Amino acid sequence: MQGFLDGLATLIGWGNDLTWGGVAGIWWLGILVAGLLPAGLFFTVRTRFIQFRAFGHMVRVMARSFHKEHDDSVSSFQAFATSAAARVGTGNIAGVAVAITAGGPGAIFWMWVVAMVGMATSFIENTLAQVFKEQGETAGTFRGGPAYYIDKGLGHRWKWLSVLFSIFLIICFGFFFNAVQANAMSEAIHAAWGINPLIVGVVIAVLASLIVFGGIKSIGQFAGIVVPIMALCYIAIAIVVILVNYARIPEVFATILGNAFGLHEAGAGAFGAVVANGIKRGLFSNEAGMGSSPNVGAAADVKHPVVQGYVQMASVFLDTMMICSATASIILLSNVELGGMVEGVTLTQSALASEVGAWGNSFIAIALIFFAFTSIIANYYYAETNIFYLWHTRVSIACYRFLYIVFILFGAWVASTGSEDNFKLLWNMADMSMGFMATANLLAILLLSGVAIKVFADYEAQRDAGIEEPVFDASKYHIPGIERDVWGGGPHVPGEHR
Repeated sequence: MQGFLDGLATLIGWGNDLTWGGVAGIWWLGILVAGLLPAGLFFTVRTRFIQFRAFGHMVRVMARSFHKEHDDSVSSFQAFATSAAARVGTGNIAGVAVAITAGGPGAIFWMWVVAMVGMATSFIENTLAQVFKEQGETAGTFRGGPAYYIDKGLGHRWKWLSVLFSIFLIICFGFFFNAVQANAMSEAIHAAWGINPLIVGVVIAVLASLIVFGGIKSIGQFAGIVVPIMALCYIAIAIVVILVNYARIPEVFATILGNAFGLHEAGAGAFGAVVANGIKRGLFSNEAGMGSSPNVGAAADVKHPVVQGYVQMASVFLDTMMICSATASIILLSNVELGGMVEGVTLTQSALASEVGAWGNSFIAIALIFFAFTSIIANYYYAETNIFYLWHTRVSIACYRFLYIVFILFGAWVASTGSEDNFKLLWNMADMSMGFMATANLLAILLLSGVAIKVFADYEAQRDAGIEEPVFDASKYHIPGIERDVWGGGPHVPGEHR
């Protein structure tokens, strides 16, 4: 078994070098490290700095996001909560700790940068998901995502890219990410209460199955209740830690900024490691540009595609600027030594316990139970949507569900081994699949950004005309591949691409 894992580690290391950097020892040669921030800046400029200019409007759109037209449909808020459930998980607790131990405190600055430019990227990809969505299995339900907007928007000659994206997403979210989430939950529960990680894995698999097999409606309802509560509780405890240590806040900011630009070293603080780990963990956490949130963003029942663009943009802000910053504050304001033997979720637990007492261990374990569990159920829907796109049969769904459970148990098994090498392999598996998937999506949204900007201009024109809640009519625009019966203007003409 260990020989197989060693060979797998070598293969995955090559994949991570290609996407994240490290080719010939040069960190910035990674496709995503070199492309993610420039793409986000490009979208920021094209939308005229939407994440700053329209922040207030984004909040107002969120306030109206609970409405939906059909009983069986998913509201804009439920889609937001489901995507937040996937985002707000291990990356916010264990991922931030991994970023700090691997890249130093300066990695947090680059996580912030990725989030701020990523808000514009998320706006573009979710607007596209809405534009090219199609009718679901019942009235008022929809399916869509990158595989759909690549196929419909770019035409059949790009079919190979939509197929590759779907395969990468299924591997990433259906399998590896769930293993990471289950691993973090099992480790946290074992550290807090001494329960065998394998037993935890079995319980997670059973409970997740009861919810996810009910479909997107049950997933959305569950996430809509749990996500707001868990996020507010976690942010509240971080605020308590900040208030207790308010005198040290300038010192922490100075450490983050100094380490971010290589002005001084902390932990593994070489500049390349700081940037690469900040971008990598930032993308794992907020998923902006990865192509994951559009899978559920397309399911929302909204009057204009741009509405869901704004809503999903808010999800990125919640994830990184609020929750990841809360974790960073807990760690950096504590007296826990960085770069020691303690890492991952255990570092966050130790940091909080040093501030509030032993109950901090249990609090982080409970928070991670909810954070990671909601991620596991949201991840299921992401992968299922792409199973529908590739090959939707009872056999394919049954096989996917079986492997979904297997990888949850695999993550718990890694926790039970207590092996640092296996722990790193698990995170590297997630990083590699995420890297290939995000690369495919980034290429697609760059090619299709003109469509998103055209639809955004329609939304802005209606707002300028005094319409508070714009309605999209596809018949006014020539957008090849759009399902016009979804948006008005008559049915889609088969084969109408270019």
